[in-house]
Amino acid sequence: MHNITLIQGDGIGPEISEATMKIIKAAGVEINWDIQTAGADVIETEGKPLPDRVLESIKKNKVALKAPVTTPIGKGFRSVNVELRRALDLYANIRPCKNIEGIKTPFNNVDLVVVRENTEDLYAGLEEKIDDNTIHGIKLITRSASERIVDYAFQYALKNNRKKVVAVTKANICKMSDGLFLDSARNVAKKYEGKIEYGEILVDNLCMQLVQNPSKFDVLVLPNLYGDIVSDLTAGLIGGLGVAQGANIGKDCAVFEPVHGSAPDITGQNLANPTALVLCACEMLNYIGEGDASKKIQNAIYKTLKEGKFLTKDLGGCAKTTEFTDEVIKNLK
Repeated sequence: MHNITLIQGDGIGPEISEATMKIIKAAGVEINWDIQTAGADVIETEGKPLPDRVLESIKKNKVALKAPVTTPIGKGFRSVNVELRRALDLYANIRPCKNIEGIKTPFNNVDLVVVRENTEDLYAGLEEKIDDNTIHGIKLITRSASERIVDYAFQYALKNNRKKVVAVTKANICKMSDGLFLDSARNVAKKYEGKIEYGEILVDNLCMQLVQNPSKFDVLVLPNLYGDIVSDLTAGLIGGLGVAQGANIGKDCAVFEPVHGSAPDITGQNLANPTALVLCACEMLNYIGEGDASKKIQNAIYKTLKEGKFLTKDLGGCAKTTEFTDEVIKNLK
């Protein structure tokens, strides 16, 4: 029996959380879910979108599965995702990107991983108002955080039989901040000479090359902002955010969450695609030592997508969330 925190999120979060729990249970994994709520819905009752009880739950259980939580645009409270990462020092954001058979895209042979620094850069939220027409934002880059994430990328490459790590910056323009990240990457890369190949690329050039020939890339390591943008781009290469998974890893805790948002426009309509959260759960199961169940669920997801009979609307089908879930469970056997 595993004790795991589940943050159900808002929007479609509760629907895809329910689907994911149902699939995990059908795969034979016993989990004691510590269900927590966060986001806009709890502000009125608890005064903030990320109550202390949520953080305490994750610190106690060490592992969390998190559905999407709405982040207001241009106003309102700070992102729950960003605050979770900061509060728990979840410094490494890992977003694999690999073609899935049955999901049609213009791109083939995509198999790369985005490793994103998760605690600083512009996401530190260091903004100040100069006057009504001017806002000052600080791009925070430190050597310690940069070297830590680059080292994680190389270690990930070694453990997962990857061949090359490429550092992504805009150091030709942001000479001091991105220059520090790049210098840190070069220093770390020296430790892995002869083991993992190292390369460098500017972020704008990377975006162009990703839509020309994504198969040439393996492991990308980036500062926070670029990592966020590029990981959404790479999700588009394999079929969209509905099939894109993610993980936030720290020294003591890990939070597994999909890349996509809360999709309030389809909330409660039984139209949401739970694939991304289920794949996140597979990574979570690997993390807690349930590798056999993870593989079983992953194969069932892939079989369902390949057969194409129960695709959700975002993938060109008309299946309901519950129908897709039931088909995945059927394919577990």
